[in-house]
Amino acid sequence: MKGESTLSLSIFPPSAVHVDSPPTIPTLTTSYAHGTSSKSLLFSTVGGSLQASAERFPDREAVVFLQDGVRKTFSQLQQDVDQAAAGLLALGLKRGDRLGMWGPNTYEWVLFQFASAKAGIILVSVNPAYQVQELEFALRKVGCNAIVCPTQFKTQKYCDMLRQICPEMDTAIPGSVKSARLPDLHTMIVTDSRQPGMYHLEDVMQAGSSQHMQQLEELQKKLSFDDPINIQFTSGTTGNPKGATLSHHNIVNNAYFIGMRLGYDWRVSSQVRVCLPVPMYHCFGSVGGGIVMATHGITLVCPSTGYDGRANLAAMESERCTFVYGTPTMYIDMLGQPDLAKFDLSSVEGGIMAGSPCPPEIVKKVISTMGIKEFVIAYGTTENSPVSFCGFPTDNLERKSETVGCIASHIEAKVVDPGSGQLVPLGISGELMIRGYCVMLEYWGDVAKTDECIAKDRWYKTGDIASLDKYGFCRIEGRIKDMIIRGGENIYPAEIEQFLHTHPKVQEAQVIGIKDERMGEEVCACLKLKAGQDCSAEDIKAYCKGKIAHFKIPRYVTFVNDYPLTVSGKIQKNKLRVQTEKFLAL
Repeated sequence: MKGESTLSLSIFPPSAVHVDSPPTIPTLTTSYAHGTSSKSLLFSTVGGSLQASAERFPDREAVVFLQDGVRKTFSQLQQDVDQAAAGLLALGLKRGDRLGMWGPNTYEWVLFQFASAKAGIILVSVNPAYQVQELEFALRKVGCNAIVCPTQFKTQKYCDMLRQICPEMDTAIPGSVKSARLPDLHTMIVTDSRQPGMYHLEDVMQAGSSQHMQQLEELQKKLSFDDPINIQFTSGTTGNPKGATLSHHNIVNNAYFIGMRLGYDWRVSSQVRVCLPVPMYHCFGSVGGGIVMATHGITLVCPSTGYDGRANLAAMESERCTFVYGTPTMYIDMLGQPDLAKFDLSSVEGGIMAGSPCPPEIVKKVISTMGIKEFVIAYGTTENSPVSFCGFPTDNLERKSETVGCIASHIEAKVVDPGSGQLVPLGISGELMIRGYCVMLEYWGDVAKTDECIAKDRWYKTGDIASLDKYGFCRIEGRIKDMIIRGGENIYPAEIEQFLHTHPKVQEAQVIGIKDERMGEEVCACLKLKAGQDCSAEDIKAYCKGKIAHFKIPRYVTFVNDYPLTVSGKIQKNKLRVQTEKFLAL
């Protein structure tokens, strides 16, 4: 019987890759991989994860915001989070409500990330570069009940923009705003000034009584790790942002296994200090930074409120950071600092590059020039919480620079023929699909869009062309759709095209990604003007300013008489890209 059992099992092709450590035995025989681990999935909530670290490491620094001079230990952070969570309940917000966080990297971002989670309120991550139209769409789409923002940051006047959408706030009592355009929104909180119709952060911190603290404590017994707790916006090909809805289970486990892959569990944890220049509104910052901090008890060091390459280097030196996160563009900026050699980066052991395609040469330069030996690339999507592949710190240079790493723990991946859906042979390119705990719950309020990308069998279609090797490492070859990734920002051409079509002189607009050494890609608008009209690139850029986010404004504008078409009349964007790059002499 024993012999028969062994024989019957052996007819199944191996698919498991044990990923507690770098795989040394080639186990895959086809393009399906399952990352197995001796560590089980966690069943904690976001609030429970922070609480556990606060009890374990009360006096360890949790967050450092250098520009604002803020330092908080885990104990202090936990105390602030509890006070803010009780305050939100006192203001009348309840479990399942949506709270938008709109602003750059500040302590308040982390504070409300954890306070909302503790109160069972769903945090809506709002891009700090959004203009009025984009903000209104996002808040209405998910029915935001509350929003938190600073008065302004650089040229972004947050309170003024809110006032444009919601003029009723000027005469309203805080917490009782009745907005015609945003009927669900009633509570607005400003972090740094007194404004009509808005609570100040201090009001929230002082609102919670002992009764609300008791209510908060009782609530912890009712929260489920499967509850939605974060909505992250990602654009669709229709141009309208979709709200990827993530649960506690999604992000707590993704953060936990990111940390495990980087060795945060075995390193001297009190010395794991991560330099975090990536934005908190993005999964890379909020999960890879904030939630990893909570699950592993590491210290986050935020160098500056807005991105500043030199500030990152100064922070790594002064705070003796051991890890650094960044998009390829951020690393290019750091490598390009003229006095890079003056900074003492000897404390930095490792780092992550993610957010957009990572050029092999940049990876090699980071390792050789900055001396960051244990450097890895991570790959994922917002819809996958976000990481599904990540390198090991000890991988060889070829793997570090040519692949996006190995399948993550408790996640399945397969590569299929985009036409037939059949598995492709190992090493052959096809569409990458992901299944497991990491797959989002849904796009908020959009069943059709959810069903388009998550099949009945729960496989998520990434839209990326990839291949797998026999060890479970993945190479990303390109993207099926025409998404542009500019410096880590995902930009969808249809959204910009729709906007450009509102220009009175534009007959047709096609937006493509043009290769760029620093940003990875830049936005290029190829426009066909109406008959007899004359227009300049400067006119188009001026028309965009203040109406769409700055990173969506085309860097290049060309004017064409026609577009390359397929036999069926569809525009061939790949050919348009080649033509345009040739025309621009890139």
